[in-house]
Amino acid sequence: MKAVIQSKYGPVEEVLSVQDVAKPVPKDNEVLVRIRAASLHPDVWHVVVGYPFVLRLMGNGVRKPRPIPGTDIAGVVESVGSAATQFKVGDEVFGECAPHGWVNGGAYAEYAAVRQEYLALKPKNVSFEQAAAVPTAGMIAFNTLGGLLRPKRQTVLINGAGGCMGPIALQIAKADGAHVTAVDCAEKLPMLRSLGADHVIDYEKEDYLQSGRRYDFILDVAAFRQPDEYRHALTPGGDYIPIGHAHYNDRVRRVFGDIPRFALLLVKVMLDPDKRKRFKIPKKPEVMEVFRDLLATGKLTPVIGKTFALRDVAAAMRFMQEGNVGRAIITP
Repeated sequence: MKAVIQSKYGPVEEVLSVQDVAKPVPKDNEVLVRIRAASLHPDVWHVVVGYPFVLRLMGNGVRKPRPIPGTDIAGVVESVGSAATQFKVGDEVFGECAPHGWVNGGAYAEYAAVRQEYLALKPKNVSFEQAAAVPTAGMIAFNTLGGLLRPKRQTVLINGAGGCMGPIALQIAKADGAHVTAVDCAEKLPMLRSLGADHVIDYEKEDYLQSGRRYDFILDVAAFRQPDEYRHALTPGGDYIPIGHAHYNDRVRRVFGDIPRFALLLVKVMLDPDKRKRFKIPKKPEVMEVFRDLLATGKLTPVIGKTFALRDVAAAMRFMQEGNVGRAIITP
């Protein structure tokens, strides 16, 4: 089969190439998926270039990476392992082919062997490209909003709402009944309105923290500011969560990224009795069924920006990094 192979860590144009490799054989609890679409998200780029360095210690290989990048797929089941009973040959599925978004999972290839619990049946009303755009970004959005135990919120602000994860978070918040304010550049505001945003802000023209509005929940995808700057914009008991696109302007960030910040936030959650009661990381099958329902009912509609062939993965990563409208999708 054809697959994108990563030879080492480094610039995407230098370390990625399309090669012929053996088709994977599914293990007992795996299914072999003929990939029809695979998506990109920021963690894929982090893993290819190799920083923050700590990601190498978290499962992808310290000196040499796992060979085939990508985590999120949609496709058709071609064969099943001896203990795999959840799917049958011919089923259309979507999900992740890796346990975490920060490892090379083998998505940028014609086939992938995937653990059955990482997949769900693809709803008939969405395309393979749309389904492939959901899993990793959706997992981050869903868990950041509070997962299965998320509280009822009336007002939500999402800063950086037009990227990979923001549009999914916006639509989940709308499905929960919240009034959502979406912040991004002017080019992305029409898309955000079409996805249901009640109020949109062009961050280049307006400081969204100086409007006088207060929010039950602020999700900061861009995370350029310090958490203390958001306190006056939160309602009593409101929450502020940064996602943290790591900006590598110092040695510490290049090694650890934003992991120290997230560790501190986790400690604060554990020290708050009310938040501690709601803190539960759901299992992948639970979340995948939530996504399947949202997609099937039209409450979640991924926006596709451009599709790329396997040989053009480097161009797809540039498309993502340039902040274009919609997701970059690989179609093997």
